[in-house]
Amino acid sequence: MRVTSRVLVLGGTGEARRLAAALVDDGVDVLTSLAGRVADPVLPAGEVRVGGFGGAEGLGDWLRAHPVRAVVDATHPFAAVMTASAARAAEATGTPLLRLQRPGWTPQPGDDWRWVGSLREAADAVAGFGSVFLTTGRQGLRAFADLPGRCLVRSVDPPEPPLPARTTVVLARGPFTVGAELALMREHAVEVVVTKDSGGHLTEAKLTAARQLEIPVVLVRRPPLPPGVATAATVEEALAWVAGHV
Repeated sequence: MRVTSRVLVLGGTGEARRLAAALVDDGVDVLTSLAGRVADPVLPAGEVRVGGFGGAEGLGDWLRAHPVRAVVDATHPFAAVMTASAARAAEATGTPLLRLQRPGWTPQPGDDWRWVGSLREAADAVAGFGSVFLTTGRQGLRAFADLPGRCLVRSVDPPEPPLPARTTVVLARGPFTVGAELALMREHAVEVVVTKDSGGHLTEAKLTAARQLEIPVVLVRRPPLPPGVATAATVEEALAWVAGHV
């Protein structure tokens, strides 16, 4: 098998797009793979493929058929299945792997953050509130289907049922401003915000708005990373790592 100088980026995040653009600018052959869960994704620079691989075994087969110098897993911090599959496939094929994952959020003075381990725990934590702002994305909303209060759901694409009985859906893609978040929360009389510890600046404004309105935020902790996988917290760190493998 001839290993090309190509780098496979498992994408779907702003970091993945910035990495692909920087690598293309440096003359690196980049292929970004998108899961295809968003109807109209923002496409990165370089070549793009859309659709899953079929788990760790499928990705391993793909890597054997399309050998690359390295794989950078820059998927969402909560894409635990894809991250685990990448780790297993990389190990099975001897392909260098880097996990690019932005740091999580850090609480500020005045924050009322309540940490939970899962979406189900988050649903239990907000069951007593009359107006809940769900910003966890459309995947996993089933966990909140039995909430009795009013629920404001925000996602890029329309969510699929089951949804809470009293749900209002807002379709929007970040970044969001603090002013817009304040207006939205006031309009819907939001009493609590539910989100995942995704980190980054695109959707951080809701945390600032919640702080200013003095309402609690229920945050779902990130899943653990597979052991032994190299990690980078920034695109710059990832670029340096890739430079050592191409």
